[in-house]
Amino acid sequence: QVQLVESGGGSVEAGGSLLLSCAVSGHAFSRCEIGWWRQAPGKERELITAIDNRGDTRYDDSVKSRFTIYQDKTKKTVYLQMNDLKTEDTAVYYCAADRPSGRTGCVKFNYWGQGTQVTVSS
Repeated sequence: QVQLVESGGGSVEAGGSLLLSCAVSGHAFSRCEIGWWRQAPGKERELITAIDNRGDTRYDDSVKSRFTIYQDKTKKTVYLQMNDLKTEDTAVYYCAADRPSGRTGCVKFNYWGQGTQVTVSS
């Protein structure tokens, strides 16, 4: 059974930093992606960054150059380093993993963690 557990959320002042962790169990880091999503109050959940097994990454423009996603396969953990946080980064942050399908397919973000709150104050 696949489980994703986020940690590291909290409250920080604008300009500060936080490191989020996503511990993945029951899931081999596959060719597919693991991503970080966030949902702010009153807004839809949005994908902000993702990483695949090779370490290739992609970022939403809203976090590019401020956030960094990376993984430690030995610890089966994906991290999100968030720097220069802004009040608009306030949200619940989720990690989600694809489910490999067949030889080359990926069911996008089939598995989800419970989320961790990040609050940025001015």
